[in-house]
Amino acid sequence: MKHKILIPILSIFLLIGCEDFLDIRPEGTVPSAGMDYSKTDNVFLPISAAYAKLRTSSTHSFAYIGAFEITSDNADKGSTPEDNPTMKQLDDLTHEASNGLINELWTGYFDVVSAANHALEQMPLFEEALQSADAKKYTRECAGEARFIRAYAYFNLTRLFGRVPLIETTLTAEELAAKQQATTAALYDFIESDLLQAINVLPESYTAQWAGRVNKFSAMALKAKVHMYQNEWDSVASLTDRIIASNRYDLLPEFRTVFAIEGENSKESLFEIQSSTLGKSTGESTFLEYAYVQGPRGNAPGNMQGWGFCTPSNDLINFFTTRGETARATATFLYRGTKTPEGDSIKVTCSNPVYNGKVYTPSQYNLWNYNGYGFDHNVRIIRYADVLLMFAEAKLNGATAGNTSGYTADFAFNKVRERAKLTAIGAPSIQDVWDERRAELAMEEDRFFDLVRTGQATTKLSSKGYNPAKHNVFPIPAQQMQLNTNLTQNPNYN
Repeated sequence: MKHKILIPILSIFLLIGCEDFLDIRPEGTVPSAGMDYSKTDNVFLPISAAYAKLRTSSTHSFAYIGAFEITSDNADKGSTPEDNPTMKQLDDLTHEASNGLINELWTGYFDVVSAANHALEQMPLFEEALQSADAKKYTRECAGEARFIRAYAYFNLTRLFGRVPLIETTLTAEELAAKQQATTAALYDFIESDLLQAINVLPESYTAQWAGRVNKFSAMALKAKVHMYQNEWDSVASLTDRIIASNRYDLLPEFRTVFAIEGENSKESLFEIQSSTLGKSTGESTFLEYAYVQGPRGNAPGNMQGWGFCTPSNDLINFFTTRGETARATATFLYRGTKTPEGDSIKVTCSNPVYNGKVYTPSQYNLWNYNGYGFDHNVRIIRYADVLLMFAEAKLNGATAGNTSGYTADFAFNKVRERAKLTAIGAPSIQDVWDERRAELAMEEDRFFDLVRTGQATTKLSSKGYNPAKHNVFPIPAQQMQLNTNLTQNPNYN
């Protein structure tokens, strides 16, 4: 088993000492009564529950890859032709309000919001009960984590649906059923407020035992991405420049290492969804299925195969070929009938010709004999390469802010290309940056929304029948419309 610090696990062990392991409360749950607010060790429990909600199948697994990547020109559904028509609808952009995967995303991210809200309601109680100044400060830092998690959930909800209810506190079922949708502008204002408060209180780093917790720079990076979606380029440049100037982050020398187990929570990482194997002992499915649902289908033994969804498209493969890509192509594409550098064979009989190489997890880490592929694989959400490319895009869009680092658009852009072993471009255009984002972040669930925000979706997704009057956002799920009659459907959806 690989050695990594699992955020929710550590806090629980601090509480239980030598108690029977089987009596551990399942990760992601917090007692509704009996919390001792005078114990510093208890402060992280509600935050742990919020982090755990990011690891569910509804947030960063099947539905996530379907809506965020398979809808784009980067990926196809994969698996077998008859397997899962709801995923095929996303691939073909024929999804409507009845699509179950879209409903999963709605419920999953609102579960994250609910957990974050609960955590934020607990923090003042801890701060009041705790005596030392350091302990009180720690509660405020934990509140910053909860605000980051809530902001991240709302960012995804806003990108997905455009308008959703804004929920800031724990509500009853009746109150939830009466909530109306906030405007997109109001949602972005709320997200930005949460992230600003997080930036103001979060520490710059953690000790190694807490690797994976979001810090001040994580919040800056997410805030920069939020502003990028609103074309607020001075803010994007300023925030990314502060991250660059901190000298706390850098690109790993080899691109392939970024997605290896040893590359998790590296100096290139600003935010990852942490995997967990706690559930193997508790009976709770708290591990992360993200890699498994994309693993090579039909690649027995069981610890080296998955469901085979989200396979690289021919369009993406041709894009890499045309650019003369090798380093990033090797890490991005996992071809059947080949053997990995780690010695694992991808059988020629696998259902699809190519798989997502960025979720490849060597057999030595897949210790469970059933459904074990990639359960220890973190989801990379924001990397330093993304920060550099956001900075370059902001500068090329006329940003005058963000000059502390001394970086130029050209330098930041070419730093990413240098790691990919490509020649520098003297005066990159906006299209060059967009193309570099595609090559660097392929199969990392950014492409569809990048196409939408940059106005490229109509052209790039024309073969799928993309209609900007409809497909810029997803439909409000039919199940949610039934539960809350105050919700209004997005245009042109049934």
